[in-house]
Amino acid sequence: MTTATLDPATIRREFPALEQSINGRPLVYLDNAATSQKPRVVLDALQAYYENDNANVHRGIHELSRRATVAYEESRAKVAGWVGAAEPSEIVWTRGTTEAINLVSTAWGLDNVGEGDEILISVLEHHSNIIPWQLLARRTGAVIKYIELDEQGRWILDELPRLLTDRTKVVAISHVSNALGTVNPVKRVAAAAHEVGALVLVDGAQGAVHMKVDVQELGVDCYAFSGHKMCGPTGIGALWARRDLLDSMEPYQGGGEMIHFVGRDESSWATVPHKFEAGTPNIAGAIGMGTAIDFLSGVGMDAIAKHEHELLEYALERMNAVDGIRIYGPQSPDEHSALISFTLGDAHPHDISTILDSEGIAVRAGHHCAQLAMQHFGISATARASIYLYNTESDIDRLIEGLEQVQGIFA
Repeated sequence: MTTATLDPATIRREFPALEQSINGRPLVYLDNAATSQKPRVVLDALQAYYENDNANVHRGIHELSRRATVAYEESRAKVAGWVGAAEPSEIVWTRGTTEAINLVSTAWGLDNVGEGDEILISVLEHHSNIIPWQLLARRTGAVIKYIELDEQGRWILDELPRLLTDRTKVVAISHVSNALGTVNPVKRVAAAAHEVGALVLVDGAQGAVHMKVDVQELGVDCYAFSGHKMCGPTGIGALWARRDLLDSMEPYQGGGEMIHFVGRDESSWATVPHKFEAGTPNIAGAIGMGTAIDFLSGVGMDAIAKHEHELLEYALERMNAVDGIRIYGPQSPDEHSALISFTLGDAHPHDISTILDSEGIAVRAGHHCAQLAMQHFGISATARASIYLYNTESDIDRLIEGLEQVQGIFA
């Protein structure tokens, strides 16, 4: 079967922010790994909720509350379908990937990890999948161990049998590296982790955006991801976890909505997922995330993946021809997601980004909240160009023109 194709120029017209000029040049937006732009349908959904259905969910008998609740829970079901959850109740709304990881490290970790136990993460992780586990280790006396990287930024898995022991309680790993674009062998590590009885949590912030995700097929226990990287609003994301795992966990926060009964001396909790959703949630954000899923589903994830892969190949070919450039991460596009992390000669990444911005080209510069990965390569920062469904070969050509200007300035 031939995979459907997409027309990025047509899709681009659905994103109002991409219609602007920056410093007198049409915007080339290549900072999608940080956050994606939003299509009109998502912006319209947010406005429609606040104009027509603005009410709190689950707490009112009146019509506005009913409509808000229906839309909110319909979006939960869409998110469940997006990652292959067994049922919508396995989806907990969070502020994003970061809060989802913190929820597990706190609500599960404090009751299941003790002194001398081991937490396995990788050198490739975003700080959001390092700091929560460091905090847990500090509170419990657990030990953190690391999967190291090879020269291309891939996990060295030969050491896995040594790293995984009967003291390993949790393995927390990323599906796709936000710093290098490395697509990680999550399924293989999850299978090995389960052999020693460890919980497996996946940071899917860069995974659920670019590829079809089936948590059942991956064989993991928890999968965290964000709405704003996949055309949805900021401040909304989700944790998927196995229902039995969620049932076993204590609440992450206390307050309204997450209770069944409140007494003077003790209280009981609502069923999952509501026992993890204290207080008034980001209702508009949840509806917007569901709308973003509808939009991406309409385009087709196979078509998006095919477009991004072809554009990545084109970008790698053109960038590798630039004198003085060094690209970090796997050199094969088949091991690579839709971002390219690089340095250029003696130019600091911040200078690269500043010069590109003067030409209307937005890229990210810095350590990308992945300082351990930067340290592995002996650098403090890279520039990062990240691709999404609305980018074109023309965007890559503009990027190359900008890099040639950087070359001229630092020659």
